[in-house]
Amino acid sequence: MAQGTISKTAVDKLETTGKTHYLWDKDPIGFGVRVTPAGAKSYIFQFRMGGRGAALRREIIGRVEKMAPEKARQRAHDLAHLARIGTDPIDKKHADRKSQAEAKVMERELAFETYATDYLDKRVKAERPRSYVFSEGILRLHVTPTLKKTPLPSITRRDIAKVLDAIPSTQPAVRRNVFAVLRKLFNWARERGDITSSPMDGVKAPPSVASRDRVLSDSELVLALRAANNLDWPFGPLYILLFATGQRREEVAGLDWRELDRANAVWTLPRERSKNGEANIIPLNPHAVEALDKLARQEGKERPEWPRTGLIFSTTGKTSVSGFSRAKARLDAEMLKLAKKDAEEAELDPEAVSLAPWRLHDARRTLATGMQRLGVRFEVVEAVLNHTAGVSRSGVAAVYQRHGWGPEKRAALDAWADHCERLLAPPPSDDNIVQLHGMKA
Repeated sequence: MAQGTISKTAVDKLETTGKTHYLWDKDPIGFGVRVTPAGAKSYIFQFRMGGRGAALRREIIGRVEKMAPEKARQRAHDLAHLARIGTDPIDKKHADRKSQAEAKVMERELAFETYATDYLDKRVKAERPRSYVFSEGILRLHVTPTLKKTPLPSITRRDIAKVLDAIPSTQPAVRRNVFAVLRKLFNWARERGDITSSPMDGVKAPPSVASRDRVLSDSELVLALRAANNLDWPFGPLYILLFATGQRREEVAGLDWRELDRANAVWTLPRERSKNGEANIIPLNPHAVEALDKLARQEGKERPEWPRTGLIFSTTGKTSVSGFSRAKARLDAEMLKLAKKDAEEAELDPEAVSLAPWRLHDARRTLATGMQRLGVRFEVVEAVLNHTAGVSRSGVAAVYQRHGWGPEKRAALDAWADHCERLLAPPPSDDNIVQLHGMKA
């Protein structure tokens, strides 16, 4: 058994003998170089766990041609230290490798951007499909750009704070939506055992957003309707249907021809697409029918027929349109253009004309308020809007009061169309009677 100081010179002098032989050093004891019968040279460390009676164990430190003697010696000292404190270097090596493998799996499968996709597909799309577009947009626009590939178990409350802080203070509703989507995602991860605790625990929810009460005036409503008529497909017709029916933006944008019945002038919104999970039957007034006839290229036909399937507002044929912010900006610009033109025709200063800010959802509130002004019963307005919570039905009432307000809803939406038509084309000054179609009955 050769002994000596392991150095580059000593290692280079080791010759191949046709048998395995070693050069052992004493700093530390157990540090050596092994030469195989084929001439391969490796640094090794030999040790016992449990005293002289224990079996010898040997760990390969590295190949001679890939490691300097000084680095190999330092590694041998590290292994000797582990053996002295009762930690088997070989077992630790295997544990480290297992830990590294698990870390790679976690990095791959639990990276936030990957996990968010799994959450959307396995939870939201499978169990809450009508929330998919909303949740996907929240995560893609406001969360993933900050968390990126951070493993889920490594995400802290500080990371959540960074996500929320990145949202401008002028968008309080967005902050609350982000908070709500993240809380559901992390609760789902905890239920599955992918994390032991949620970083949302202890995070205070952003303050509630004051409810909006913005209602378009008749003059603003006229501008919006005229501007929508001037816009091209898909958003021009989409806005017309939104004002004509009072349904939610996403519900109108996702409209499929199969939901429509031209013969009975009815739109059946399935529960899978409604916000509250309740189906809604929406009578189509003349404005809505006219817009759909144009989209189906059946305008003026004696017996118009609409397509049987397919998304109405889609540029891909697979998903409904997006880009509402830019489209709304175009609508606002067209409204302002029309308002300035009206001012010029009235010999007023067009530069003094301005429009108050409004949102698309305000159109829904405008329809509801307008119907109430026309004398439509509150229950009927709520039925048109599919506000099942707006009318209290509990106990016996929930069982026996099953009236769907179908005829009343049709009369209400027809009256609303008449009102809009009168705004767009005012009758002579001596004829200002609004026909209510029996709405007060």
